Amino acid sequence: MADPSDAEFDVLKLFWKDGALSAREVHDRIGPQLGWAPSTTRTVLERMCAKGLLDRTGRGGVAVFTAQESKVDVVGRALRKFARRVLEIDGPLNAQAFTGSQLLSPGEIAELQAMLDANAEEER
Repeated sequence: MADPSDAEFDVLKLFWKDGALSAREVHDRIGPQLGWAPSTTRTVLERMCAKGLLDRTGRGGVAVFTAQESKVDVVGRALRKFARRVLEIDGPLNAQAFTGSQLLSPGEIAELQAMLDANAEEER
């Protein structure tokens, strides 16, 4: 699965919060703050589908998009990548550092820790 760009990550957060959305709904929620035209929003959504980040289906003649991966999976990959590339951490990561996150619930933090622990075991 491809890693999302910063803008794509912002779009994914909408889907994780609100569920299935049309291109218009995505644009109304995030387009203006990113300075996007409606056509840009549609292009980004289609690119995200091609990358496997979103799934596109129809609902009443309108294209509707949903996130293909859970936020824990995407956040976990981003954390591991950041830890390795930027901080040069080879060992296990502690998800409890994210307690108080507005993106992750306590249950998701526990799920993230389990994922990070499993990946640390695989890398040994």
